[in-house]
Amino acid sequence: MKIAAIIFFLFSAYLLLGAIKYCLDLTRPGVYPPKQVIKKRAAALFGGGVIFLLITVVIYKFL
Repeated sequence: MKIAAIIFFLFSAYLLLGAIKYCLDLTRPGVYPPKQVIKKRAAALFGGGVIFLLITVVIYKFL
């Protein structure tokens, strides 16, 4: 089960890093995808990252 927890943790880290990248793109002027699209992508990646992080905690603590 620890391998599953590690895989979920790596996936959540990947999603959270993607969300951080999109948040940094919001600070740049003149980015092509409109800022509303970037905000939606960042929110989706952040939500997915948090969900996978919670799954990781549940797997690691309770199983």
